[in-house]
Amino acid sequence: MRDRQNVVAGLAATAAADAATPPSPPRDVHDLPTAEQVDTAVATLAMLADRTRLQLLWLLSRGEHDVGTLADLTDTTPGAASQHLAKLRLAGLVSVRQDGRKRIYAARGSHLRQLISEALFHADHRVGGTPDHD
Repeated sequence: MRDRQNVVAGLAATAAADAATPPSPPRDVHDLPTAEQVDTAVATLAMLADRTRLQLLWLLSRGEHDVGTLADLTDTTPGAASQHLAKLRLAGLVSVRQDGRKRIYAARGSHLRQLISEALFHADHRVGGTPDHD
């Protein structure tokens, strides 16, 4: 339980540091993303729209973990964590490597890590009543 509290406590500080990254320059309003780009973004956001998967991805965006550790930190069973991780792996959002008898998972790519941080930083603002800023 203490590990979980430490993870949750680190959310605001990590999200604040990630928010310091300057935004991309604005795109022309007529420069719409392709249908394939939109479909891929929708599929990615759908994977994030689950409490356990979002928690797993947040943890994995901070470092590699095995299923048992992830299950403990997200207060779920190893079986349920494994099923979520399999979906995330098939979606291309996590990578896995073998370390002896353990499978070690990590979030794939800086864009995904930034998306997770921004989503949770936004949530932190909403929950804490902090006004939006540009």
